[in-house]
Amino acid sequence: MVNALFKTERLVMGCYMPKSQKLEEFLSILAKIREHPTSEEGIIILRQGLKSKYSIAVAQAAKIVGESTITELVADLVEAFARMMVKPAQVDQNCLAKKEIAQTLYHLEYSDENLFLQGIRHIQMEPVWGGVEDTAAHLRGICALGLVRMNYSDVMNELADLLADPKPEARVAAVKAIAYTGNPQGVPLLRLKTRIGDQAPQVISECFSALLQLAPTDSLAMVAGFLFDPKEQICELAALTLGESRLEKAFDLLRNCWQQTRNVELRRTLLLAIGMLRQDKAIDYLISLVAQGKDIDAKDAIAALAIYREDRELWQRVDQASKQRANQ
Repeated sequence: MVNALFKTERLVMGCYMPKSQKLEEFLSILAKIREHPTSEEGIIILRQGLKSKYSIAVAQAAKIVGESTITELVADLVEAFARMMVKPAQVDQNCLAKKEIAQTLYHLEYSDENLFLQGIRHIQMEPVWGGVEDTAAHLRGICALGLVRMNYSDVMNELADLLADPKPEARVAAVKAIAYTGNPQGVPLLRLKTRIGDQAPQVISECFSALLQLAPTDSLAMVAGFLFDPKEQICELAALTLGESRLEKAFDLLRNCWQQTRNVELRRTLLLAIGMLRQDKAIDYLISLVAQGKDIDAKDAIAALAIYREDRELWQRVDQASKQRANQ
């Protein structure tokens, strides 16, 4: 064991192999210690990995630390993050190491807001074909969750700023973080964002979900109002979000919209959303369409009920409804 450890230390410090092989060999060592990362040898290797000049090695080491919940390396993670913030576009392209470090510290319930504040505000412009691009959006999102988890007192202001981030990935993360707070104070922010709209439909979809999570009673009518939005995609997102909510009152809202709209694709989505409610009256309604509805509606209802294929008893009811239809 002593000889193996000595050999490993020499390998890690670069005394054992040509420079061209250092990164490849070290990543191979990191992969091997995944089986015993908390051993004395494993800790030495991970610590050296976090000190590496290669961001990919730092990222891999940080990931292993997180997977194995090695709290004794928290200080090493923090030091590595600070080092990756010095000339960040050069030493840590695409924020590869910083993202993994932040994710690991979040997992380890790190409670110093300074690192997460630095991360949520970090913008890293890197050259791409035809210009430059900010590669830190994912990092900002992870750090937002970190601030929420530690109950940072001014987190809503940080999330409000992130909600206006130029990158859609960061805006989505902001919405998820607001929902994660469980704090009704985030509802006005979400309502405002929903009303203003967003070029990225996923942001609005996340707003719908977060509103129904934080304030289901007060938000139901608002989300349902988007069932009639001029943009079909927004209508469909509102429908699917209502279906996922499984709120009792959502059924009447979805059914009424289905009865009023003539858009074939939207009608199909609305029936799917009704099926997603997993309510007895919703299922009964779909089965009634299978038995007595128009051909296209019966077909769409069967498609909506397909999520219950493993429920033998329910599917027998669908089969019986189909036979009843055939005998009419």
